[in-house]
Amino acid sequence: MNDPAQSSRYFAMVAVRFAGVALILLGILIVRRVLELPDALGYALLVAGLAGFFVMPTVLARRWRSPKE
Repeated sequence: MNDPAQSSRYFAMVAVRFAGVALILLGILIVRRVLELPDALGYALLVAGLAGFFVMPTVLARRWRSPKE
């Protein structure tokens, strides 16, 4: 019934989103000076996290799309 490849791809996309959220939160902690790291690193993590959350799942979905027959 359910294709194992589809479910593993779905979980991969969810994992990418969770990683994006983790990067965003880490970036916020750095920018707000809760963690003593350079601000540039915080902003870079924010950008990477936003890209990972919004862009990467759609890129993965396009890559894994079944070819039209």
